[in-house]
Amino acid sequence: MAACSLQPGTLRPAIIGRTAHALACGALRPIETVQTTLDDSGIRFVVRQVSSLVGKRRQETSAPQRFVDPFLPHDPDLFVADVSATHFALLNKFNVIDHHLLIVTRAFEPQEALLDLDDFAAWFACLTEFDALGFYNGGREAGASQPHKHMQVVPLPLGDSGQSLPIAPLIEAASFDGPVGTLPGLPFGHAFARLEPASIAQAAAQALDRYRLLLDAAGLRSIVVDGRPHQSTPYNLLMTPRWMLLVPRSAECAAGIPINSLGFAGSLFVRNAEQFDELRQIGPMTALCRVGVARRDNA
Repeated sequence: MAACSLQPGTLRPAIIGRTAHALACGALRPIETVQTTLDDSGIRFVVRQVSSLVGKRRQETSAPQRFVDPFLPHDPDLFVADVSATHFALLNKFNVIDHHLLIVTRAFEPQEALLDLDDFAAWFACLTEFDALGFYNGGREAGASQPHKHMQVVPLPLGDSGQSLPIAPLIEAASFDGPVGTLPGLPFGHAFARLEPASIAQAAAQALDRYRLLLDAAGLRSIVVDGRPHQSTPYNLLMTPRWMLLVPRSAECAAGIPINSLGFAGSLFVRNAEQFDELRQIGPMTALCRVGVARRDNA
């Protein structure tokens, strides 16, 4: 495992300082949204909708572009910190949530490759710096927009609705049969595990072990591609220093609305009023069910 070079207490000030710099020079381009909430199945979902003015500007300027890896090389104006010998941290250029952090592998690794000990060590080094939620979009159908492996961190609370994490009540009601459990309030396939407080090295090892158990419990076998273990099925992973939640995926969108890991935390994103009306009509939990997989009888 690569040793972490991030000094405790330095990440949050570095994020704030780099955000101010990136906004001033135009490297950071936040997506302006308006927030509302939708109550469904005991969860107060936070929904962010792109403002009509921003949506119009993007429609006028959008055009097909040749893919270029934004992480090789990365934009120095978005660079936040060296995390370890294998990972560094960048600001998310087109952020919807303030201070959205990307933890990127220095050398190219595919997003569909399974997470390893170095990934979890770098992730924990950042997650333990402030109250935050980590997430990973395992593949395009799970919401990944870039094929270069990267984990993500957003500060809590997820919205301005007065709650830190919308799914917190479901997590408190977790049911276990051994180290892997489920959240009774989630009507789609998933696997849940708690994590014990530990040093970064110990927490990373524990998280890797739990991650493998979650993959197995969710029925996600690994396959070997170019000598490296890869996922066999798209999935989303949510993580804090206290727990992990893994959700297998069957589709990228529900009713045309793309959903990534944050949807399963209770935070959704729509591009216009039409998508918001569709989401309100079918309900956020139904939308999550449509992109997930059927829950097993014993889950």
